[in-house]
Amino acid sequence: MSVTNDSGINFAENRTLRAFVLLYGVMAFLILALIGTIYYRYSEELMLSTHRLSMQIEAESYIPRVMAWKESGANHEMFPKDIAYKTALYTKNGTEVVSYFDVPLNRFTPGIYREDAHIHFLMAMGSYGMKEMFLVFETQDDGLWLREMWMSFLLYGSLLFIALLSLGIALSRLFIRPMREAVLLLDNFIKDTTHELNTPVSTIVTNVETIDQTLLDEKTRIKIRRIDISAKTIASIYDDLTYLILHHKIAIFDEPLEIKEIVQERLAYFNDHFVQKQLVVSDDLSSCLLTIDRTKLTRVIDNLLSNAIKYNKRGGTIDVVLDETKLQVSDSGKGIASEKLEHIFDRYSRFDKSVGGFGIGLHIVASIVKEYGFKVEVESRPNKGTTITIFWQR
Repeated sequence: MSVTNDSGINFAENRTLRAFVLLYGVMAFLILALIGTIYYRYSEELMLSTHRLSMQIEAESYIPRVMAWKESGANHEMFPKDIAYKTALYTKNGTEVVSYFDVPLNRFTPGIYREDAHIHFLMAMGSYGMKEMFLVFETQDDGLWLREMWMSFLLYGSLLFIALLSLGIALSRLFIRPMREAVLLLDNFIKDTTHELNTPVSTIVTNVETIDQTLLDEKTRIKIRRIDISAKTIASIYDDLTYLILHHKIAIFDEPLEIKEIVQERLAYFNDHFVQKQLVVSDDLSSCLLTIDRTKLTRVIDNLLSNAIKYNKRGGTIDVVLDETKLQVSDSGKGIASEKLEHIFDRYSRFDKSVGGFGIGLHIVASIVKEYGFKVEVESRPNKGTTITIFWQR
């Protein structure tokens, strides 16, 4: 599984906002489509009503001519033409009697309707002594009403859609505000906690390092080692919190570094942790030069090693591989279920509440990996262990 996203609270907030706006936008589009359909039907009916009125008025002067034609023998060639409309005479069962239409009529229902590019108006002639006949008027549909309808719909529909979308964005931000406030409260708590931790942790680490353990008995050395491990654990968490809160303000100094030396240095730093948990650590380190900020590289290595320790079993193994293409850290720990892998780089994500930490270590790794254009891959199986590999993209 390849994971390279920097999924902090801004990402989560934006993702939630985008999902809500997308859903709201689809609903607004469907509403507008329904309104557009209704408006289309209304415009069509209005157009047909206008033509019906005109045709009915025209029929008042044309029908007497048809009656005179019938009384004169109903010669097809003498069927009267109308100046305004094309005309035809059909039986009620659809048989053409006489017609000036270019295309035969297909629908035989009294009233007015639009068919293809023509408008037809059918009048029953029963009241004029022609019980089985329909008189039909035909005119061309010029489409002006349709163009006007589309222009109006696009103009007012766009304005309405923008208004609905703006309302949706405002509502979504209102809904997200409690989450943002909760996270802000947590961040402020972390800032205050970090500030208070700095002095006592530094004091503990400094004083432990000054103790000459060769003068102590074994029990006392064990106690001192435990104090040292705990102090370093707190110091590592402090470094993560400081980086997370202040990384935008920290000056970046990229320089060519020998990664092998730094990995060896960090392995030595965590040695007491390895001993305390009885972990067997193996390393296969080759020379690797990389231009990167030392502090950021240290945070990546420390978090990979820290996780390999925390989530490992007592007496387990840790394998570290370094070459010109990658840094790989594997453990024999609890592993992670496949459905949770995509969230392991989310800020504050913790999949085992029994271990310490704030769930920010791998989030920091992901952010640094993304910043330098590297690639990180995670392979994990429950109760088998986890392997995290960072590939350098040169």
